[in-house]
Amino acid sequence: MTIVSAFLVPGSPLPQLRPDIAPWGRIRQGLASAGKSLADSKPDCVLVYSTQWFAVLDQLWLTRRHSTGLHVDENWHEFGEQSFDIHSDAALAQRCVDACNAAGIKTRGIDYDQFPIDTGTITATTLMGFGSASLPVVVAANNLYHGPEQTEQLGAIAAAAMQDKRVAVVGIGGLSNSAFRENIALETDHILSQADDQWNRRVLAFMESGDIGQLRGTLPQYGAEARPDMGFKHFYWLLGAMGGRFTKATVHEYAPLYGSGGAVVEFSTP
Repeated sequence: MTIVSAFLVPGSPLPQLRPDIAPWGRIRQGLASAGKSLADSKPDCVLVYSTQWFAVLDQLWLTRRHSTGLHVDENWHEFGEQSFDIHSDAALAQRCVDACNAAGIKTRGIDYDQFPIDTGTITATTLMGFGSASLPVVVAANNLYHGPEQTEQLGAIAAAAMQDKRVAVVGIGGLSNSAFRENIALETDHILSQADDQWNRRVLAFMESGDIGQLRGTLPQYGAEARPDMGFKHFYWLLGAMGGRFTKATVHEYAPLYGSGGAVVEFSTP
């Protein structure tokens, strides 16, 4: 198994549904740039973890080979619908199911028609250009009872289960997760508070420098004060898949998403 590229991306549908709003359009452009880097790395499949696919009892993996449909986001339904046409590598997903169960993590696959694919997975596959028959996905759910450490373990298990494949990994989720609770003029969107913005920029700077020690040491306080999306589990999952190592990161874009923080980050792996 070789990790050929790795990305942290937001799961909000706003860059897809309303790219005319300047910061959301910049995120869309960042996702397109990251998608080109992903394609240039020539992976056999894309290993995905989305904070927006919630699981409770078991760790879930998408084992359906082809999923299609229309999706309306539960928060941003007024902006329209998202169509999806996503191909999954069912055999690789089953490897992940088996490997997780062998590690003592109760796990099962999901394979039925019209399964409700989550907003984050739809947005990332659409705007980054993967999930086709020639570049399928292996998608993991966010079990709400798994903390950062177990989520990092899951990322490592999944990457090891890929065996001889060239793999791109994508963690879908946001940065600071405090959004406006009232209607705003969309063109005035900004990070909700200066403190959230400062925290986001500090964490992104540690990523850019490849200072994993400082980053790990900072994340608990970041989680407590900036309240990143799902405790930043999508990043811990990426760390696990990357073997806990990366040399540097490139921030393709950082912008507000109705007050919360969103960033498109590409990691350089050893």
